[in-house]
Amino acid sequence: MSKESAAGKVVVVTGGAGGFGRALSRGFVQDGARVACLDQTAEGLAEVEGEMARLDNAAGAFLPLVADVTDPASCEAAIARVIDHFGHIDALINNAGLGMSRVRIDHMDNPVTTAEVDHDMWRDFLGVNAGGAFNMVKAVLSHFEARGSGRVVNVTTSFFTMQRGGFLPYAASKAALEAASASWAEEFEGSGITVNVVVPGGPSDTPMVPTESDFDRSLLIQPDAMFHPMRFLVSDAGGTTNGRRFIAANWNPDHGTAAAMAASGSPIAWPDLKGTVVWPGGMPEKKD
Repeated sequence: MSKESAAGKVVVVTGGAGGFGRALSRGFVQDGARVACLDQTAEGLAEVEGEMARLDNAAGAFLPLVADVTDPASCEAAIARVIDHFGHIDALINNAGLGMSRVRIDHMDNPVTTAEVDHDMWRDFLGVNAGGAFNMVKAVLSHFEARGSGRVVNVTTSFFTMQRGGFLPYAASKAALEAASASWAEEFEGSGITVNVVVPGGPSDTPMVPTESDFDRSLLIQPDAMFHPMRFLVSDAGGTTNGRRFIAANWNPDHGTAAAMAASGSPIAWPDLKGTVVWPGGMPEKKD
C-alpha cells in the first residue's frame, strides 16, 4: 500500500452532497478509505449514497449522516456516530459552505452590494463557512488528542475572491476560516494534529457557480481536482505537512508529489504581514 494513499483511513467530509463533497467522497472511497458524508439534506445524501453503491469497493465504506454544522450538538452527535460506526476518525474535511448564489443567482454578472446583504444573511454565511468548521473541529478535537493524530483540511477560497468587491458575505466568511486555519495549525503543531487548506484556485464546475453565469463550463476547474492534494494530506505521507495551503488546479498528480506540492503550495493565510505588527518590547517568541 502506498504511503500516499488514503486506504484504510476514516474521513469525515462535510457538505458531502455538494459538488466538491461528492467528488471527495467518491475519490476517497475509490482509494480504499471509509467515508462519513455529512450534509443537512437527506435527499442530497440519498443521491450520493446511490452513486457510492455503484462503486466496486464501496460496501461498508460509506456512512451518510444528516447534520447541521451550525449546531454544535449536531456536530458532536455526528462525530460520536462516526466513531461508533467506524471505530475512529483519521481526518476531518471542512467543505460545507454557502456560496454567493444564496444571495442572488446572477451575482457573477451583477455584483452584490452591501445594501442587499441583510443581517441574517451575514450571520448565516459566517455561521456556516467559518462557524461550521469551528464546531466540527471542537467536536472531533478530543478524539484526535486522545489518538495523538488527526488531519484537518479546510476549504477556503482564492485570495482574489476574499478581496474582491461584490463578494460579501462569502469573501469575509472564507477569510475568517483562512485565519482560523493558520491559528489552529500553529496551536496544534507538534501534537500529531495537522491543519491545512485546499482551494480550487478559481471558478469551479459546481452549483456554487450558477448555470446562469456566463462561463464555458468546460473551462471551469473540475471538482475531482480537489481530491488529489487532499488524498496526500490524509495519507501517512502527509502527516508532517502542516500550515500549508494548496491550490488544487495547480496540483498535477502526474508530476509526482514533490513537484505538485511545489507548484501548488504556500503557507496558510498572510504570513508576510506578521512582521508589520508593533509589539511592546518586541515580538513575543513562539512558545513550545
